[in-house]
Amino acid sequence: MAGLSTDELMQVALEMAGMSRPPADSAIYVPGDSLRRVLFGIDIGPAELLIARELGCDGVVAHHPAGGSATLRFPEVLTRHVELMVEHGVPREVAREAIKPLVSRSILRSQAANYDHAPSFARLLRMPFLNIHLPLDEIGRRLMVEAIERHTSQLGREPLVQDVIDALLTLPEFAGAPTRIMVPVGAVDRTAGKVAVVHGAGTNGGAAVAKAYFAHGVPTVVYIHVAPEEVERLRAESDGNLIVAGHIAADLVGINRYVGELEARGLEVIRASGL
Repeated sequence: MAGLSTDELMQVALEMAGMSRPPADSAIYVPGDSLRRVLFGIDIGPAELLIARELGCDGVVAHHPAGGSATLRFPEVLTRHVELMVEHGVPREVAREAIKPLVSRSILRSQAANYDHAPSFARLLRMPFLNIHLPLDEIGRRLMVEAIERHTSQLGREPLVQDVIDALLTLPEFAGAPTRIMVPVGAVDRTAGKVAVVHGAGTNGGAAVAKAYFAHGVPTVVYIHVAPEEVERLRAESDGNLIVAGHIAADLVGINRYVGELEARGLEVIRASGL
């Protein structure tokens, strides 16, 4: 096999996610060609890059942004929340207002980031290195939505929140996860109503985004993680259902499909850091 380039690794993910170009949270830090053996991890830093060299890898793929433009431009991908909210019936102006605190916090954090830390070590090691975030999350989001629709459509009754959880558990990533799906806001015996799977938008939308869904006809929201203080806000200020699916398990839904495609093309993938 001739191997795959870093450009080709990115393109495979984009095609699977139905995207035409890399989003702001995904980047090639050190380009490379003819890659045959790569280390793939959810989080990659200098230590993992060195381990990859020790393992004889000729490339490294991270899921989460690892520096460079993917860190500095990360706030841009948060606007995907607006599109998801609008698709579920939230007015666009309400959606834009809901993400303002999230975007503001993200911009300030990007100012504090050491954005060239991991990429600089990849360059020193001459190790091809990239990260692919939103495309893989979008693949996972679609699979989660499909699982919920498939399972709940067969019930013959109005689905409950527990039915949404049961639907997610039909995916092996959730069924075999050491974490458990939670309902920190609401209750499993409530009627689920319309469900929004909020994934593939950089990060969770916190209380403000969940409240926008609740207030506009979407009583059940699925996040993959959420801060405790945001849960407290929702408990005090809203009356919806928030399902927390689990960060790593949810990320793996899309990642595993992508890794399977790479392996089908002859690439050897060494799994680490959450995989």
